[in-house]
Amino acid sequence: MKEAIEFVGLKDYVKFYPKKLSGGLKRRLNIACGIAHKPKLIFLDEPTVAVDAQSRNFVLNGIKKLNKEGSTIIYKTHYLEEVEMLCKRIIIMDNSKNLVSGTKEELKAMITTSEKIVVGFLNIQDQMVKKMEKVPHVIDIEREEEEFIIKFENGINNVANLLEFIKENHLVYTKLHSQLPSLNDIFLELTGKELRD
Repeated sequence: MKEAIEFVGLKDYVKFYPKKLSGGLKRRLNIACGIAHKPKLIFLDEPTVAVDAQSRNFVLNGIKKLNKEGSTIIYKTHYLEEVEMLCKRIIIMDNSKNLVSGTKEELKAMITTSEKIVVGFLNIQDQMVKKMEKVPHVIDIEREEEEFIIKFENGINNVANLLEFIKENHLVYTKLHSQLPSLNDIFLELTGKELRD
């Protein structure tokens, strides 16, 4: 019990009743109760909901430590950046059904988008945007004011091809950077973007 309390950083609060603890401290107490008997398999359901940034960081680092010490952890969350940070194997569920499972790399291979390039243009005309759709491997262009998110399917030299298009058409850009698909992109492509109940 002492080890579990120290592990979650609650040794200064051992004389407190749980109802007197903040939300973040209660989350840590929940974890301490769950690991006090040193289980080999731990189920964590949304352990960082409604906690402050410091407590969240503490909990996530503690989960990594538990895994390094030999515990297998089943981690359920809607915070996909936490899944990317913690999980070796991922299951994406939708409407209570398992859609896909695998490593992040295996899931990335299941979707069409392999790269996104975000580029900001000065005074670009609609007909030039239509022309940009013909750059090799472009599958979609989303516009947010003067910024564009250009999605590419599997291909190479996407940045080089886009820069060549910009140069040939004498366009002025204010920023340009490439992004690999995130787990959020994978989830949205596999499940759709419509709102759910």
